[in-house]
Amino acid sequence: ADPVHAYVFIGPRGSGKRRAAAAFAGELIGDNEDRDRSRRLARSEDHPDLVVIEPEGNTLRAEEAEQVIVAASRAPVEAGAKVIVIDRFHDATAEAAARLLKPIEEPSASIRFVLLAEEIPPEHITIASRSTRIDFPAVTTAAITQALVGRGVPPEIAHAAADGSGGDVGRAELLVDDPAFAKRRELWWGVADQLDGSGHTVSELVRSLREAVDGSQEPLDTRHLVEAEVMTAQEELTGTRGSGRRAMDVRHKREARLHRTDEWRMGLATLAQRYREQVVAGGAGVDELAELTSASEVLSRNPSEELWLTALLLRLSPRG
Repeated sequence: ADPVHAYVFIGPRGSGKRRAAAAFAGELIGDNEDRDRSRRLARSEDHPDLVVIEPEGNTLRAEEAEQVIVAASRAPVEAGAKVIVIDRFHDATAEAAARLLKPIEEPSASIRFVLLAEEIPPEHITIASRSTRIDFPAVTTAAITQALVGRGVPPEIAHAAADGSGGDVGRAELLVDDPAFAKRRELWWGVADQLDGSGHTVSELVRSLREAVDGSQEPLDTRHLVEAEVMTAQEELTGTRGSGRRAMDVRHKREARLHRTDEWRMGLATLAQRYREQVVAGGAGVDELAELTSASEVLSRNPSEELWLTALLLRLSPRG
């Protein structure tokens, strides 16, 4: 069948949407003269006719929507088609979504859009309805464990990393190299046992948890440092300093921000598991589970981690 003008890939972060979009772009772009080259460049997001737009901050803003509009107005450089991938479409502001509607709904014949989203908010339904939907399920803990073991990771470490990854293979790979990961989970596991209704206890728990989340950044910082050193070596070799440096810096900031959010959500999930055990055993905990779910949902929109966490812990009852 002939390709349509727009697709929307929906699934949780880490489910492979972006890698799939790059590979799919290689097929859409084509290039009968050297199809293998087109596929290879697209997979690495280096093809001149593959444009990837992603938020620099917490939301996809009007400025980034304008980048999409400009890219869509230009003809392909090499091939017969250009593919524009919009990452984290679910985070688009109302203004950005409004600007994107026309170019996505009425693109030129050579333009294809691939939207990547974890969900479709109600205000984005109009655009999504104009696109062909492809769902990506979360990667299972068993599948991630198997993949890690296949790379030589000890089974016990592989399972723990997979269990704490939230279905994100990339995060699981990072946790494998994080010696403090198990201690952080133990810290969260014991939070409910330490709650006693006092503000002092909550304050101490908030301090400990924030320090643990701060420390979780070290393996990612190490990875970023290596990437920066490689970039510097390439720049010295070629004698140039191009846009690749800025793109890398933007990506590093985004990955650091998302990593921190992942850490908080992992902690909330661990704490929820404790309360869930309590409910199964016939005790209280249903209200606490609802509080934890709500806290996870508003996490990315909360400007102060300390206030957010303090308010949450004050609302939770001691495990008993």
